[in-house]
Amino acid sequence: MAATSSSLSSCLLSDHGIAAGDPAKCYTAKQAVSAKSLSMSSRLRHSMEASRLSSTTTRGPARCCSAVETKISPLFTLGKKFHLDDVIEAQQFDRDTLNAIFEVAREMEEIEMNPSGSQILKGFIMATLFYEPSTRTRLSFECAMKRLGGEVLTTENAREFSSAAKGETLEDTIRTVEGYSDIIVLRHFESGATRRAAATASIPVINAGDGPGQHPTQALLDIYTIDREIGKLDGIKVALVGDLANGRTVRSLAYLLAKYKDVKIYFVSPEVVKIPENPTQDDIKDYLTSEGVEWEESADLIDVASKCDVVYQTRIQKERFGERTDLYEEARGKYIVDSDVLDVMQKHAVVMHPLPRLDEITVDVDLDPRAAYFRQAKNGLYIRMALLKLLLVGW
Repeated sequence: MAATSSSLSSCLLSDHGIAAGDPAKCYTAKQAVSAKSLSMSSRLRHSMEASRLSSTTTRGPARCCSAVETKISPLFTLGKKFHLDDVIEAQQFDRDTLNAIFEVAREMEEIEMNPSGSQILKGFIMATLFYEPSTRTRLSFECAMKRLGGEVLTTENAREFSSAAKGETLEDTIRTVEGYSDIIVLRHFESGATRRAAATASIPVINAGDGPGQHPTQALLDIYTIDREIGKLDGIKVALVGDLANGRTVRSLAYLLAKYKDVKIYFVSPEVVKIPENPTQDDIKDYLTSEGVEWEESADLIDVASKCDVVYQTRIQKERFGERTDLYEEARGKYIVDSDVLDVMQKHAVVMHPLPRLDEITVDVDLDPRAAYFRQAKNGLYIRMALLKLLLVGW
């Protein structure tokens, strides 16, 4: 048992970028790992107690109770434990884990359609800390928690309407909020902020977008949507279009697409928002190459759209340009998905978008059955329900 605990600690320290032999950092990090493991144990006891109470509400003869008890299997069994304590970046998921998450997401679809709902997260509280604006991500997380019987503590625009406005550090905010909740969903304006939060917290932390960094839950719902719409993930061609320099959604999606076989990715973007060539700025191209994923840059959206199974459009993010409004205007409107693009797309292909959109997809496209972006947004609910269940109570 001690060896297993030591191995887990080393693994988690590695996940936070801390070498196991680093004496300056290991003690504090191990305290966090120990606390997070203890928190996981507490949640397991909570879930097992809920199961015990559920199975003994109407107690009959002793042999009936015994029969019920034999059907209850441990939530965490060898090979079945959900082995992620936090959701930080797309690279942390392997293909088996993705398949398992998607299986649970399909179960969540059934729960969401059931008017009576579910109470599997009754007694749990989720805190949403959003330092940047959000509609779909924040509301879908909060809806997911409520659909499963949990409660929500929320702060919108925490950058202005929380103690951050008074100069409080992110680490102090996390230490405070974890005292009120069982899981934290964080959106922040700084890349890497969620990793810092997870290293501080003793409860699970989910990255809901960290500046221009990553948006792993968006990538999960994107992959889930592609699978549901196209029917496969191996052997597909995907066009990533728009703001590729600042788009955290395309970055995370590219990392996940690399898990599948015979995938080809086309990058289509204005010159000022291309994926940076300097590998110190962005390692997506190097990562895809190292994983054997074929990729190509193109300036011709019509040509690329005719070849692809998925056209993944994104908006040009004005908020990332600062005072350089001239560069924003140069990039805006360069690539638009309209009826001309639909005309060359294959019948089975789909148009996706993480939303919100501005004018990069014309509204007439909404009427085409290949417009999948609103179905895509709905799938976010199922993926986030699945993640909350897995992180809080396991399989």
